[in-house]
Amino acid sequence: MDQQIEREGLVNIIKYDEDNAALVWKHPAEDFRMGTQLIVHESQEAVFCRDGRALDVFGAGRYTLETQRLPLLDQFFRLPSDTERTFHSEVYFINMATQMGIKWGTDSKIRFLEPYSGLPMEIGACGEFHIRVCNSRKLLLKVVGTSSGFGQDNLLGADEEKGYFRSLVMTQVKSSLAQIIKQEKINILEIDAELLRLSGILKTGLNGMFEEYGLTMPDFYISRVITPDEDPNYRRLKEQYAQQYLLVRQEEIRRKEAEAAAERKAVEAQTEARLKIIEAQGSAEILKLQKSAEAEGYKMQAAAQAAEMQMKGYTYQQETSRLVGLEAMKNGLGGGEGGASMLGNLTGLGIGLGAMGGVANLTKDALSPLMEQGAQMGQSVNEMVKPAWNCSCGQNGNIGNFCSNCGRKRSE
Repeated sequence: MDQQIEREGLVNIIKYDEDNAALVWKHPAEDFRMGTQLIVHESQEAVFCRDGRALDVFGAGRYTLETQRLPLLDQFFRLPSDTERTFHSEVYFINMATQMGIKWGTDSKIRFLEPYSGLPMEIGACGEFHIRVCNSRKLLLKVVGTSSGFGQDNLLGADEEKGYFRSLVMTQVKSSLAQIIKQEKINILEIDAELLRLSGILKTGLNGMFEEYGLTMPDFYISRVITPDEDPNYRRLKEQYAQQYLLVRQEEIRRKEAEAAAERKAVEAQTEARLKIIEAQGSAEILKLQKSAEAEGYKMQAAAQAAEMQMKGYTYQQETSRLVGLEAMKNGLGGGEGGASMLGNLTGLGIGLGAMGGVANLTKDALSPLMEQGAQMGQSVNEMVKPAWNCSCGQNGNIGNFCSNCGRKRSE
């Protein structure tokens, strides 16, 4: 602390440059003269008090203490008419910066009924919080009073010493924590997952009480909940919860297996249906290709035959007539007794070689040898013609040597 002392112990400069851990610091001097310099740093406030009453509050800056700058002092004090113009007062410097990392912990176990099992349990809790002055006047009047200072140790105490707010914080934490667990139905085995929510609820409750003293908690944290690991009820609850979890997991596994089996069957059915469709499409395509190939082969064969006939100089119709004639000759028209008989049958039916040639559209050049041979055969046949005869099978008017119905030979 930088102080300049003039004659008769009067202070020329008032300021505080010491430890930031202090929330409130009282200046040791109490007699000041008008014109004294007051220096208030950032994150500080200075309060003038007399007889336990907070008068003027000064924010960050440099001030010259004059009558016009101290209206409350001017109201309560009759300044002397001498040249010194001195006055008596108490000056407090208030640290408005946030005090970080103040530790706390429950001094005894918190007893409650676990909401899921109904079993009695005991837990502990610890953590830390941040604190800041929000109203200098309230803090001075309700907490500091005539003390020379107030720091973090005065809040909850240090070592064996008890702080101003230790009982307040512990009572609020223990009663609120048990009540919150019950109301929110928080499973003690899952309480670590709820630390942030528990911390937020407790901070709201504590700030409602700290506000009465000019303080506020920007942050309050539960860093750990101490579970009763040696308690038989706690161990029994853990075993029950583990069994329940295993049952749920087994059921979930069975359900997933059933879903997978059903999905697999559906996929197999779809695959089989697709394979059948593909197979049917393939068979149809193969049949189509076969028919197309056959048609193409037939077309090529017909084209080849047509080309061959064109080279030989006759048409398909002429070729057909030629084949019919050859087949007739093969069956007996070429000569001999059988040939004469066949020719006789054809003549009896009124079908001559000339008529056959006309029907088959044989050319003159192609049929002339056959016509000559047929004429000769016809002449010899006519010489051999006998009267018509009736067969015993009932066929009448037979002119050949054999019955046209049953094939019986003509009797002499």
